[in-house]
Amino acid sequence: MSKSGRITPDLAVIEQVSQTTIRKSAALLRAGQLVAFPTETVYGLGADATNDTAVEAVYAAKRRPKSNPLIIHVADVEGAHRIAELDERAKKLAREFWPGPLTMILPRHPRSAVSTSACAGLSTIAVRIPANETALALIRETGRPIAGPSANASGKTSPTIAEHVVQSLGEVIPMVLDDGPCRIGIESTVINLSGAKAVLMRPGGITVSDLEALIGPIAMPSATTEADHASPGRAQSHYAPKLPVRLEAVDVNSDEALLAFGPDPLNGAGKMRNLSPAGNLDEAAANLYRMLIELDDSEFRQIAVMPLPETGVGQAINDRLRRAAAPRPNPRN
Repeated sequence: MSKSGRITPDLAVIEQVSQTTIRKSAALLRAGQLVAFPTETVYGLGADATNDTAVEAVYAAKRRPKSNPLIIHVADVEGAHRIAELDERAKKLAREFWPGPLTMILPRHPRSAVSTSACAGLSTIAVRIPANETALALIRETGRPIAGPSANASGKTSPTIAEHVVQSLGEVIPMVLDDGPCRIGIESTVINLSGAKAVLMRPGGITVSDLEALIGPIAMPSATTEADHASPGRAQSHYAPKLPVRLEAVDVNSDEALLAFGPDPLNGAGKMRNLSPAGNLDEAAANLYRMLIELDDSEFRQIAVMPLPETGVGQAINDRLRRAAAPRPNPRN
């Protein structure tokens, strides 16, 4: 183990980012292993997207349904063209928002080397270029596109620091590449451009108004459309801590933990974290998952959440909170 490595017995090694650890991570990926890596949104569970066995290992590690496609990370627009077909709308968005927290669902290139399993057997592919120098260096060093869903058990709270990756998946992956806290803190915006009509599949760090300024009106998805299955992050219950979540809280009890927002947090909670005392939504997004994890303590009955504005990135924060509060699926026997 390198001097920078931190390890708990039987858990993944956490390695600080360096040229050496990036090369080590890339070698593991080329060998078909899984490596958790940082992006500007959340930590991703990386695998060689061209390796069927490695992609299957991602689904197994996350306990993720194989009908749920993975986001494929590339280092540049040329890499995107090799695996997907970009129309004029996609090219406009790529010029403006890549690298960045935008995933586009596009027709799969007929000569794409990406595993069909990573695309859930669909004729579409979800692609993005992350705005994180470590992630980009890792993709370039690996020399292959990297499948990178969030590095957590499926449906659970996404990790924005390396230690939370280990808490969720440390027993099933060998290494976490540590680049500190994620800057944005919520997953990418996902837009489906595989058809004539652009459809917002998941709100994120780039707002609908930002997108519509370039490509015109964007539709909202129907809960029953087949196209929903082309996108990650569409499950009703998702991003969920172990404790139940109560939204729009205007009061709080001592047996509840409180996720507060703004300068006037509610009094009386057993434990409290404030997403942004200043009421800044970007700060709230960056703190969301870390604070949910910190409040997820069996000492409490549930997590109460104060209201947040449904404007700008607040739309994405509220989307994650509504999914965290949704009825949980029955556990498998």
